[in-house]
Amino acid sequence: MTEVDHLALREQLIQHEGIRLHVYLDSRGIETIGVGRNLRTRGITYSEAMLMLDHDITEFMRDLARVLPWTDSLDAVRLRVLIDMAFNLGIAGLLTFKRFLASAQTGDYAVAAQDMLESQWARQVGHRAHTLAEMMRTGQPIQTGELRA
Repeated sequence: MTEVDHLALREQLIQHEGIRLHVYLDSRGIETIGVGRNLRTRGITYSEAMLMLDHDITEFMRDLARVLPWTDSLDAVRLRVLIDMAFNLGIAGLLTFKRFLASAQTGDYAVAAQDMLESQWARQVGHRAHTLAEMMRTGQPIQTGELRA
């Protein structure tokens, strides 16, 4: 197979396809992202999904440390709870849980867990909230089941 100048081809495809960092509909109405990635028929690979997830985790950890610096003193399991919630709700959404965050900050984990379960969020996410509340209460990890593809 003939060697292709990868960087030149990359620039050529960006010029022809454009680059969009959010899902959009292409000229045929197909969900697309990036540089013409057809999400309907091609989707993304497992390794691409893990790369994006790892990037998101790093960003949420950084953002959480910035807006709630006290979270650096949490144990690893309880920090995972906050990152999981931020991932689901966004940082702004997590910050609306004022009583929960105050209880977590002072180490009153039983009250923090109860606050989680009494929220509209818990009614929306069901099992996820119960799992995270138990992790917050006990500081122990809980297996959440097999990976779903």
